[in-house]
Amino acid sequence: MHAVQGTLGAETLGDYLGIWLEHAKARVRLKTWERYEGMISAHVIPALGHIGLGELHPTQIQRFYASLMPALSTGSVINTHLVLRSALAQAVRWGYLGANPADGAQPPRARRKELAVVDPALAQRVLEASGRSRYELPIAIAIAAGMRRGEILGLRWADLDADYSALQVRRSLSATRGGYRFEEPKTRRSRRSVVLPSFIRPYLETRRADRDQRRMELGEHWCENDMICDQPNGEPWNPDFFSSGWGPHLKRRGVPHIRFHDLRHAHATMMLQEGVHPKIVSERLGHASIGITLDTYSHVLPSM
Repeated sequence: MHAVQGTLGAETLGDYLGIWLEHAKARVRLKTWERYEGMISAHVIPALGHIGLGELHPTQIQRFYASLMPALSTGSVINTHLVLRSALAQAVRWGYLGANPADGAQPPRARRKELAVVDPALAQRVLEASGRSRYELPIAIAIAAGMRRGEILGLRWADLDADYSALQVRRSLSATRGGYRFEEPKTRRSRRSVVLPSFIRPYLETRRADRDQRRMELGEHWCENDMICDQPNGEPWNPDFFSSGWGPHLKRRGVPHIRFHDLRHAHATMMLQEGVHPKIVSERLGHASIGITLDTYSHVLPSM
């Protein structure tokens, strides 16, 4: 595998990946870029970074994947492969390589994960056990609307209809190395309107009254961000802090451990079991296509 004449033939893979990361920084979300940079720095550079870009061979990449398997999950190795293949595909487009050596390497086969079963009874138990806690409203929204964690934490009161019958998903809050960051929804379909069931209204009214009380008590120390799920002083709730507190919260409340994301799956599963058309569920979840919905929840739709 040789580099094209007149390009970066003498450069190492490590040198090239530094160039590619700068290119990728303007093309992907910051959180995504940080994952790319983390994979490359922690795994690719130590093992392959010294190899000349034009000398990199599929068998070297294949051995690299095998060396990762004892320490990393199958999914992590597959993700590393996807990032490396994408970076080397750009090298082909730029004329640095005649062909992509990662195309000739095979990552381990992905094993399909079984979705955690969070039935209506368990979802209700988690919600009731979380009463009068900071997690109560995010749980209620996840069950009612099937939204992602970052979408829920990014909600502002301005995103709600006056009668709390619907909301607009306009942004997502993500955690980065520099703290939290508001970003555009993940895909075009992720920017959506979601009709809310009536049971969510008391939770929203209670939170709004609590917000008004805290704002009055803190006065000039209040941070006005219009966030629905906020910190006590009105600042956004950093997703990292949300996640690190989730497990201890469930343990304190004496309920089985589930991932917060499993509440989104519970919402989708309940809708499908109630006969809602998969296309409606797909649009509600903000999936990029109905195919993703059908594949993810195929266990709920045996006849399909």
